[in-house]
Amino acid sequence: MKHEEYLSPDLIRSWPKAELHSHLDGAMRLETMLEMAADQGKMSLLPAQTLEGLEVELAKVDDSRDLWDYLAWFKYTIGLMQTPEALTRVAQEMALDFAAENVKYLEVRFGPVLHTAEGLSMDEVMDAVLEGLREAKEKTGIITRVIVCALRDRFVEASVEQAELATRYSGRGVAGFDLAGGEAGNPAKQHLQAFYVARNNLLNLTVHAGESWGPESIRQALFFCGSHRIGHGVTLIQDPDLLDYVINHNIALEICPTSNVQTNVVPSYEEHPLRKLADAGVVVTINTDSRLFSHTTSTGELYLAHTRCGLSARQIREAVLNGFRNAFLPKAEREALLARYAPVIMGEENAEDRTS
Repeated sequence: MKHEEYLSPDLIRSWPKAELHSHLDGAMRLETMLEMAADQGKMSLLPAQTLEGLEVELAKVDDSRDLWDYLAWFKYTIGLMQTPEALTRVAQEMALDFAAENVKYLEVRFGPVLHTAEGLSMDEVMDAVLEGLREAKEKTGIITRVIVCALRDRFVEASVEQAELATRYSGRGVAGFDLAGGEAGNPAKQHLQAFYVARNNLLNLTVHAGESWGPESIRQALFFCGSHRIGHGVTLIQDPDLLDYVINHNIALEICPTSNVQTNVVPSYEEHPLRKLADAGVVVTINTDSRLFSHTTSTGELYLAHTRCGLSARQIREAVLNGFRNAFLPKAEREALLARYAPVIMGEENAEDRTS
């Protein structure tokens, strides 16, 4: 009997990777959180005033009751990300941390409106983030793009402003538009005007859907908003007809296993529908969602998907390739990245020569 191939963390870390679903305000380093809080006179904002204390307190995010409970933790980072200097630093460090584990392409998503509480305009917010990402590319070569997130619980006028911002920066570092936040009670179809702006300006689209609400949320993302990818989408397994549609149209899911467990979307890694989705033929990608609050990495999520969610070595390799295939980049650039990195991911001999 042939034994199933085992993928070690070191091997996965060595592969070139693409990260499609990671939030800027969920990627702050703990040390940076403390330093910025001290510099800004905001230590009282934090749940603890030492590195060790923060590690203990922020680990309590694992006890979140639901998605809303999980999202409440972001107040600790967003409150510190209200100046150009802070935004540039967090963006640069986020990209550097991904680059350190061999992520070659990174999509950074965030809601610029959340960073205007102390007087910054959304354009100033965007300029500061893009500067940090540019600095990271100079140091490591990592390719980055920004996805602007509208928020489900805001008025549609705010979503339209975010879509217009994304349009202004299209081709200057912004590649897509998203809708994030708690799904239940905040249907995506309420934000159609924003997606009309984004679609008519040819932006790539993704929507958080099928996470804390069922397949109906995915249907709205696809058929009202015109989403090209789905953020999370774990409840897709509950709707066989929609499942077939997603498979037949090669619509990629941005799966974030640890986040899904933390928000109680799934009861455990072992009961995550990831394996069933992959077995059925869904295009799955594996992502971090929040490096800080999910205390994870791209490597770590892939390893968990392999050892606890049940993806085979072949399926893990396919998920890594899917990250490049479904990047919000022009086709020629996606194909160039695949031609360069696929041999390494697939384990072909002498493939490392192509990544130098």
